[in-house]
Amino acid sequence: MVLEHQNQPLVYKEVSIPKPGQGEVQIKVIACGICRTDLHVIDGELTQPKLPLIPGHEIIGKITGIGAVVESLKIDDLVGVPWLGYTCGKCKFCKLDKENLCENARFTGYTIDGGYAEYTVVDARYCFLLSDKYDNPASAPLLCAGLIGFRSYHMIGDKAKNIGMYGFGAAAHILIQIAKAQNKKVFAFTRDNDSKSQSFAQDLGAFWVGGSSDSPPEKLDAAIIFAPAGELIPKALQDIDKGGMVICGGIHMSEIPAFSYDLLWEERVLKSVANLTRQDGLDFFELLKSIPVTTQTEFFPLIRANEAIEKLRKGQIRGAAVLVMHQE
Repeated sequence: MVLEHQNQPLVYKEVSIPKPGQGEVQIKVIACGICRTDLHVIDGELTQPKLPLIPGHEIIGKITGIGAVVESLKIDDLVGVPWLGYTCGKCKFCKLDKENLCENARFTGYTIDGGYAEYTVVDARYCFLLSDKYDNPASAPLLCAGLIGFRSYHMIGDKAKNIGMYGFGAAAHILIQIAKAQNKKVFAFTRDNDSKSQSFAQDLGAFWVGGSSDSPPEKLDAAIIFAPAGELIPKALQDIDKGGMVICGGIHMSEIPAFSYDLLWEERVLKSVANLTRQDGLDFFELLKSIPVTTQTEFFPLIRANEAIEKLRKGQIRGAAVLVMHQE
């Protein structure tokens, strides 16, 4: 499925199978999750995509080809491919171990062709070797919804007990399982009157559920905003306690309305999450060894990608949407 022009549907077409170059591996894609970032790319809100582009950065697949100098992976290894596809290792951020802020970074499904295809090629250094338990399409959302949720969650620290999650979709439904296992209380905020998402959050063990305009019954220690709605920032600041933190977990957000300083005062913190590091991935999959997470997914064949994207845009997906490749 190819994005030929932004603000237009993807085109289902046959392309050449990509060949791995030096340091690269070829992957036969099992499945690729659909991330809200994909919508931002397609809709022109992220303005620098490679075009034409094969989107997708939540990839599960098996290695079918290996380029020169690759020694860490072998044919038939199961791997996961995330958003971060390349860093330079030379800029000031790379040297500070902040490769997620690399000045020359490249991104899967944005500036590098991604996983909405039967095959893809990636830099071998930027994929994760996975155990056989992830050899299924339901694992695909872990590669971004899971990883960005985990990075956001890690930022708020261990001491936060009451945690608000604004926007209850692919990332939040994974993260709540980790938070619950660590005895946190999760307050789930959905679109107002979205009874289906609220029921979903309740089923997963949320302490409280409500609409985005509702006030929680207790002050929050921290809040994570997954919905790309700028108006949620002053709302979340209003909901958190003194010294609390609001994390913006998305790559794009609508305009933030003006708000009075008293919402930020008393050492409240507002912080964004930018991309991820490879260490985030290693830490996340290590954590999953002790905290099993089950993704809620709706599967679509590749040719129905536009339908799946539209359902995600309208909030009609319970959990995560995943494109599944039907290959011989």
